[in-house]
Amino acid sequence: MKLTKEEKAARRAAFQAMSLQKKLEHIYFYYKWPILLGLIAVLILGSTLRRQLSKKEPVLYLALANVAVGEDMETALTEGFLHYLDADMKKQEVYLYRDLYLSDNAAVVNHEYAYASRMKLMGAVSAQKLDLVLMNREAYDLLSRSGYLLDLSPSLFSDMPGLYERLLPFLVANEIILSDNGIEYLLGEAETHETESKTEQNALDVSCLPPFERAGFPDTVFLSVIANSDRLHGCRQYMDFLSSDP
Repeated sequence: MKLTKEEKAARRAAFQAMSLQKKLEHIYFYYKWPILLGLIAVLILGSTLRRQLSKKEPVLYLALANVAVGEDMETALTEGFLHYLDADMKKQEVYLYRDLYLSDNAAVVNHEYAYASRMKLMGAVSAQKLDLVLMNREAYDLLSRSGYLLDLSPSLFSDMPGLYERLLPFLVANEIILSDNGIEYLLGEAETHETESKTEQNALDVSCLPPFERAGFPDTVFLSVIANSDRLHGCRQYMDFLSSDP
């Protein structure tokens, strides 16, 4: 019911006549829910603004597959590259996917973790949020056979003269499966198991490059570019960074 002008004035006068404690009790009793909802809205808005203001833009997305690195090495691989670019480290980052484990061996103890890692990697590739992978031989073979890796041909480095020649001693070739009737063969729909494959130079053996040589990795470490990366110039810069690090 709408109050008259006189009734509104009487209520204001009654409120003004209350003690401070009574005023607070009155406000809490009649307006607690609007106040609480307002505070929640302010907190949500503040949190959202803080995340947006502190959010960093990835210059590259890098994954570690079957490779573990320490804190110093991780800093060298991420912040070191940002220093190389002279990037604003408060606003930019190398986004790192840590602790991925890739294996096509169903008998391994942690095959569920391997499956989850593969799903995570596939999702990142589909979203074009993965550019480079550092990995061991098992992960390299798996990703190469599956066609995830880009051919590191001379034309890829045309905008950075001399880089391909510097990287040439470290280039590694691997098999890519073009077709495989293994499922049909297992189901009895094909008489023989046939595969068609090709070989491409799709990785760098980075084990002897300065950052990894200093870290003393016991096994070979490979670096590959994901085939659908749309940050190829950044990938070239990263390879230049690794190979020219003093």
